[in-house]
Amino acid sequence: MNELQIVSERTKLRLIQLSDLEFIHQLHALPETDEFNALGLPKSIEETKAIILPWIEDNQCEEISNYTFIIEQKKDNKSIGLFGIKIGNKKYKRAEVWYKIHSDYWNNGFATEVLNSILSFCFDALKLHRVQAGCAVGNIGSIKVLEKVGMIREGRGRQILPLKSGWSDNFEYAILETDERK
Repeated sequence: MNELQIVSERTKLRLIQLSDLEFIHQLHALPETDEFNALGLPKSIEETKAIILPWIEDNQCEEISNYTFIIEQKKDNKSIGLFGIKIGNKKYKRAEVWYKIHSDYWNNGFATEVLNSILSFCFDALKLHRVQAGCAVGNIGSIKVLEKVGMIREGRGRQILPLKSGWSDNFEYAILETDERK
């Protein structure tokens, strides 16, 4: 098993395991974390398990192309969210990132702190050139996080996200290895 960890001031990220199923199911089942997520609320823990098993398999590959991390607080090892990195074609040296933080931990700077750590990992360890992220245009919290770390809004995808509220536009953000990180 891959023992990769990424550590920030208050958090540590480790690759998800099947033992994280209950927390991930609870996180995915929260209506407030589902508002801007195209995944939808899981109907059962078995549905959540079917979603995360491929993530766990990807994490066990010798050369990982889709990282999925559990975010834990360092002080008590309590799980507070998920973070993913999807590596694209090697030639282009880019990845897309996503995250989901439990609503009990919103507005405490955790997403910004973790994203900064992930960007360092992407650029310093993985030697990527570009990291991208997208978020629904109504997701003010994620917009603030992406902009705080220095990501630049590059565009808008029209009606690209099938949310429970209907089709949503998506802001497209990116940061390059040469851009200033905050």
